[in-house]
Amino acid sequence: MKSIQAFRLAVGVVVVATSLTAWSQTSEPASAPGASAMAASTAPATGRKANRALRRQVYNAISKNKDINAGNIGVTAKDGAITLTGTVTDASQVGRVAEIAKGVPGVTSVTNKLTVQKPLGGM
Repeated sequence: MKSIQAFRLAVGVVVVATSLTAWSQTSEPASAPGASAMAASTAPATGRKANRALRRQVYNAISKNKDINAGNIGVTAKDGAITLTGTVTDASQVGRVAEIAKGVPGVTSVTNKLTVQKPLGGM
């Protein structure tokens, strides 16, 4: 029984060692180690930062309008495309929020998924 466990452990160690060796190898020339890895790691971060910044700009623009309760509105940004979700208190605010979002520099498109919030107890 112990020999089977020892064999399994040995096989596991070999698999891990092989995986680490294969993982650490790259197809880059020796003169530029890690150059493409660094470029690849900064590009997505820049995209995420830009998306977050645009999301904040849109949300701030909506918040400046005192007639709209921005606390129930969600803003998602991806490469200039904005998606609005959540609820507003009046049907006229659905289009107004979309127009505000379209007016923010950097916004290329707006998908409006806002709905009108029904009052509690009212039908």
